[in-house]
Amino acid sequence: MDGIKYAVFTEKVFGSTRTEIKHWVELFFGVKVIAMNSHRLPRKGRKRGPIMGHTMQYRRMIITLQPGYSIPPLIEKRT
Repeated sequence: MDGIKYAVFTEKVFGSTRTEIKHWVELFFGVKVIAMNSHRLPRKGRKRGPIMGHTMQYRRMIITLQPGYSIPPLIEKRT
């Protein structure tokens, strides 16, 4: 379950497959997934002194659940 970190689920490009993520979400939260959409976020430039680099590239997964299922928030808001 180390692929799921918090309410905004992140997964690196070289990480888990869509099938594995679907299985993790269904197993961990006890819900049924009907659709998964993904897209790669653009890389951001980072500069350290004279050297220009980039951040790691991530893929965002948008998971659609069957009606009647929901995932509770993992992190409580502080008051």
